[in-house]
Amino acid sequence: MKLINLDLETTDDFRSLVLDNRILLDVRAPVEFEKGAFPLAVNIPLLDDEQRRLVGIKYKEKGNASAVELGKELMGNGLRDERTQAWKTFMQENPQAYLYCFRGGQRSAIAQTWLDEVGIKRPRIKGGYKAFRSYLMQESERISKSAVKLILGGRTGSGKTILLNTLDNSIDLEGLAHHRGSSFGRHVTPQPTQISFEDALAYKFIQHEAAGNKQLIVEHESHNIGRIYIPTEVFHNLREGKLIVLETPMSQRVDTIFDEYVSQALPEYEEVHKDEALRTWFEDAQSSLSRVQKRLGSELFIELNKLMDEAFEIHQKDADSSAHKVWIQVLLEKYYDPMYDYQLEKSKIDVIFKGNAQEVKDFIKGYE
Repeated sequence: MKLINLDLETTDDFRSLVLDNRILLDVRAPVEFEKGAFPLAVNIPLLDDEQRRLVGIKYKEKGNASAVELGKELMGNGLRDERTQAWKTFMQENPQAYLYCFRGGQRSAIAQTWLDEVGIKRPRIKGGYKAFRSYLMQESERISKSAVKLILGGRTGSGKTILLNTLDNSIDLEGLAHHRGSSFGRHVTPQPTQISFEDALAYKFIQHEAAGNKQLIVEHESHNIGRIYIPTEVFHNLREGKLIVLETPMSQRVDTIFDEYVSQALPEYEEVHKDEALRTWFEDAQSSLSRVQKRLGSELFIELNKLMDEAFEIHQKDADSSAHKVWIQVLLEKYYDPMYDYQLEKSKIDVIFKGNAQEVKDFIKGYE
């Protein structure tokens, strides 16, 4: 029985993997997968983290042949059958799935061979994770450069993301980064890894181009979205677009921020923190305020802290969350609005239109 059958099918049609939304079997070790993975990839490793570490040491000390022999030993005592059965079950549940390892070498070839021996034939990705990711990064830079870009701006709470998600020709960078894009924008669940964000963004670029859209519309973001950053070349390419400013009344902006940061956030906290959800949410909100204390100045920081405390007390006592709208409005008027207006004044991006949500949608529809 061969360890590897090199006659089995491989593919380097990376574009089709993206456009088909191909489910992928990742046979890398868990530690590799956790650093970053492709959308729709599922990790069922050939070697666990410790086994990978031991094989790596053997490879460095004795070479490939010795590392392969150690790998065979580690797959003894029924582990080979266990791995193969897990892959077989996955492939039967996902009959269109392909598989890969880091370089498309021995690990994915072994998995492919063992699957073939139990009657499951699936292509593996030629060049593995490394080659596919290289393709994705190149496409991100190319498409972000060549696309006709419109940048949707506006003061905090104006509903940019809401509007963006009603447009077929948009990419929601904040959604991909799992962050609302401000100092208070963290979700209770973590952001993706930087690598996973970049891979997912590349998928969106490729799918956007393939759909034949005339423009690419993105939100007016800073380089960083939480702890995630937009790759530098891609960020500069997107900044070459024209700016559209969404104008929204203050009352509506307060409602939008309240809905996103309070009404929608609390159920997330309840799911994770249970009975401590409200307290944990409030402590996180206070931490967010503290992170911008220097920019607020001591007077405004003290005022906002007092308003937040009062709102929390009412919320806790009367189950009335609406008092949070008071500090939200002060935060918008005295901190976010002056900051955005200053940034807009200094921006080198041409403003080509200003209007409300419907006017902006109509303008974009007619833009050539």
